[in-house]
Amino acid sequence: MKSKTLQITLIYTIISIIMAVLCHKLFTTYFSPSEYPKLSLIKDILFILTTVLVFSFILSKNEKRSITIFEKLNKTNEEIKESNEKYDIVAKATSDTIWDWKIQEDSINWNKGIESVFGYNREEVGKTSKWWFDKIHPEDSIRMSIKLYSFIEQKTEKWQDQYRFRCADGTYKYVLDRGFLLKDEKGRAIRMIGAIQDITKQKEEEQRLKLLETVITQSKDSILITEANSSDGKIPKIVYVNPAFSSMSGYESGEIIGKSPNIFKGPKSDSEELKKLLRAIKNEEECLIETITYTKNQEEYWVRFSMIPIFSNEGVISHWISIQRDITDEKKLETEKEHLIRELTQNNKDLKQFSYITSHNLRAPLSNLIGLLNLMEDISLENDELKEILTGFTKSTHLLNETINDLVKVIIIKDNPSMQKEEVSLKEVFENVFSQLSFQIELHKPIIKLKFDKVPELITNKAYLESILLNLLTNSIKYKSENRKLKISITAEKIENKTILTFKDNGIGIDLERNRDKVFGLYQRFHNYPDSKGLGLYLVKSQVETMGGIISIESEVNKGTTFTITFKN
Repeated sequence: MKSKTLQITLIYTIISIIMAVLCHKLFTTYFSPSEYPKLSLIKDILFILTTVLVFSFILSKNEKRSITIFEKLNKTNEEIKESNEKYDIVAKATSDTIWDWKIQEDSINWNKGIESVFGYNREEVGKTSKWWFDKIHPEDSIRMSIKLYSFIEQKTEKWQDQYRFRCADGTYKYVLDRGFLLKDEKGRAIRMIGAIQDITKQKEEEQRLKLLETVITQSKDSILITEANSSDGKIPKIVYVNPAFSSMSGYESGEIIGKSPNIFKGPKSDSEELKKLLRAIKNEEECLIETITYTKNQEEYWVRFSMIPIFSNEGVISHWISIQRDITDEKKLETEKEHLIRELTQNNKDLKQFSYITSHNLRAPLSNLIGLLNLMEDISLENDELKEILTGFTKSTHLLNETINDLVKVIIIKDNPSMQKEEVSLKEVFENVFSQLSFQIELHKPIIKLKFDKVPELITNKAYLESILLNLLTNSIKYKSENRKLKISITAEKIENKTILTFKDNGIGIDLERNRDKVFGLYQRFHNYPDSKGLGLYLVKSQVETMGGIISIESEVNKGTTFTITFKN
């Protein structure tokens, strides 16, 4: 503005001097010196009027020019204001983080996205590009910086890149950064404006899809994808097959895509299973079938075939995914297994029948033998050798009778997989057991602790439970330690949906490292006691399992043994 005023003043001064010189020349040329005084007033008036007119003309031109400039400035200001308003609206409406980088000054400004998206406070945000580059993941920083500065040097207008940007909490987000370059009249890059978009979810989804693709392509199961529907009532046409499908069926993807899986149907295919599959497709529901199908070379094989519908967000079916597994070997094993089960079942029946015949047929002659031996006790024999023979024969006969009785007990348990159950008082059961062992208890005086307050009653078979506890208590007394007082602890408790009986003693114990697999075996003995037959624990395990329970043992030599019996409520 000052330069404009100075310019006008200078122009006015020059014109005034020129007018003064012209007037002086005019008067000296056309008038005599004697007339100068008279004409001096006229000359001054004419000079003033002329300069006023010239000055008015100059001011008028300048005013018009000023008005034009003012109007242009107003228009420019309005455009800038409108542009800023649009920028503010876009910055508020978008979830992107917008940045404005003045390259020459290395000054960068961020919108509120740097706070809302990445969690930085306004005070934490730097004002230079260094702060920006420091937040880029070390693995991405060099690559991104080289690409950005190469872009600026090439002076192209648009740039974009993907990298990981560190948040305020130290985690990283995947971002897509787009920038637009502004240049001055000399073509120098002076400013760059960009927007950072958080694409973490897209990246995670992309990685998940790549993982799924890897799983599908590397899967040993055959996977195929079909269209949603079929117009001819068949299974919809195939749009994708994985390599395992080609390996299993013999068809390459190019040979099978666009065709219906009906081509795998053959003479031995199960028509009912295929109808079941078509009904499931019609009803848009998942289905699993097993049938015989055929390879490209018409070789038959068993396949387990599932069809799973895939729905869009609108709930409309878009595709079917089928997972197929060759179960030919499995079917062969299943056939062999069924055949083996039939044989084992028949053998078991035969053995059971043999056991019945043996036990029942031997009991009658044994009873006769025992009766005869009892009669012979009243006959006096003088021959000592004959007496010894009869004594051995009597002993062997009684042992054989005990063995037959043990066999009958086992048969009774094994032949009754389901027995009558009732509500049994544990206290009453133990009173019956103690009464049966009253002599042994009175003789050895063990310390017995019972704890049934949490489970006073149990729904089970009373006779079996008494037999189990009688055997365990008898073993504890029989195999007590001679070096310490016998202590026996019996507790019952409920844990979730199970009832647990724990029977613990401090007897001589069992070496489980050597005998764990034999503990509950038939006729297994672990101590050299004359009256030990190795039948008790076998009967205990059989009775527990018949009642639907589980028994386990923990034992250590010279420290004691713990039996844990678990029943489902």
